[in-house]
Amino acid sequence: MREKVLAAIDKNSKLSPADLGVMLGSSEEEITSIIKELEEENIICGYPTLINWEKVQCERVNAMIEVKVTPQRGLGFDKIAERIYNFDEVESVYLMSGGFDLTVFIEGKTMREVANFVSEKLAPMDAILSTATHFVLKKYKEHGLQLVQKKQDERMLITP
Repeated sequence: MREKVLAAIDKNSKLSPADLGVMLGSSEEEITSIIKELEEENIICGYPTLINWEKVQCERVNAMIEVKVTPQRGLGFDKIAERIYNFDEVESVYLMSGGFDLTVFIEGKTMREVANFVSEKLAPMDAILSTATHFVLKKYKEHGLQLVQKKQDERMLITP
């Protein structure tokens, strides 16, 4: 049941325990209890809202930064990842396989702000070997949800 609750609220965290109970064939009380347990176990870590910022008069720049690091003896990648994720600009940090070690997603007001973050905060760190910054130009889908609406074909259908 826990996995069913998680799957349901992963797509829509606004569902009430009563609605979840109906959807999953359970009682509101059982759902409330399960959610409380999941929060206490830090399986549910929060309830962020997905916002399409392109529709708001608020300039934001998102970037993905590939980071190569030297793992610290006895600590691996965890300590450097912790130093990075504690910066306010950082939205996400992931340990990766492949050509680089960490992927860092950040948000800034301007491209200059993102560049300053990389050059003044990230790159000077002792364990950082190199970075490659990629700016997000447009988001189409995030967290499994489409951010763009399909355009309706306004032509009239003519059949013989």
